Amino acid sequence: MLDAGLLVLRLVVGALLARHGAQKMFGWFDGPGLQGAAGMVESLGFRPGRPWAAVASLAELVGGILIVFGFLNPLGPLMAACSMMVAAFRAHWGKPVWVTSGGAELPLTNLAALAAIALAGPGRVSLDYLWRSSIPGTWALFASVIALGVTFMAIIQSHMVTRPAEPAPARMREQARVSETVASAPETEQREASEV
Repeated sequence: MLDAGLLVLRLVVGALLARHGAQKMFGWFDGPGLQGAAGMVESLGFRPGRPWAAVASLAELVGGILIVFGFLNPLGPLMAACSMMVAAFRAHWGKPVWVTSGGAELPLTNLAALAAIALAGPGRVSLDYLWRSSIPGTWALFASVIALGVTFMAIIQSHMVTRPAEPAPARMREQARVSETVASAPETEQREASEV
């Protein structure tokens, strides 16, 4: 039963993620294509947008295909997880968690499913089982640390790019407004304003 459950999970999650990547990369399934995806990732602070959009698209497309076939586990879940982390922390952060509020409900659900596939393995109905092709645990751990570290660094860097400038305190803005008003007023009004 475990193998059947993993197969269902892999087929659904992998196919949806691969489709999501194809939307970004090729514009298939009513997707934005690479140009539209580039604009989206630039708005999140990833510049230049086109290479970042290509990386995100390939992570979802190739990662999803590897998950569907259960090949080279945990590489597929890891690739897709990096993209989902960026979505959760950059596109949806600071909003209520529910998808109806623009929150990270979907990326977080995908991350949980990807972690389950990576940790449990693809099961016996997979190319890894058929060909004995899974990645050794040490290499998988090394790849995970590198990929997740680079992803977190990219998220932090993109946040620095899009962080708004500190607004001036309200009192300083009010003083500037009064100074502009006084400077543009006739001389008698300036005297009255300075007396106040």
